[in-house]
Amino acid sequence: MHELQVNVRFGETDALGHINNTSYFIYLEEARVKYFETLGYSMDVKKWPFILASTKCDFLSQGYFNQILTIKTWVSRVGGKSFQLDHEIVCSQTNEVIARGHAIVVYFDFNKQESATIPDLLREGLRQNLIE
Repeated sequence: MHELQVNVRFGETDALGHINNTSYFIYLEEARVKYFETLGYSMDVKKWPFILASTKCDFLSQGYFNQILTIKTWVSRVGGKSFQLDHEIVCSQTNEVIARGHAIVVYFDFNKQESATIPDLLREGLRQNLIE
């Protein structure tokens, strides 16, 4: 399981004083990118092989400015051309899960503009992090 910590910035909150719902998707994106880096993929957009097909976030509790959040990321499914990452966002101070999300990521050939079969090396890395 991959973990990333973020500190909630004031600009990520809304008029009600809690984390704005759009900020959670930014946290999940950052967690995905950092996870891909652990698999050996850099943010070089000329070599980037992933496209986001779907993402979802369920808000379980409120988060607030200046909290430290831990975003936990793991692989929950590996298919032929896509895989699913699941996430939990936990308030580090209270250990409360405040949100859960998932993303379906497609291995994509941008030159051909079509999905492609996940290479064996990537498939092996994903399966090492598979939690069903």
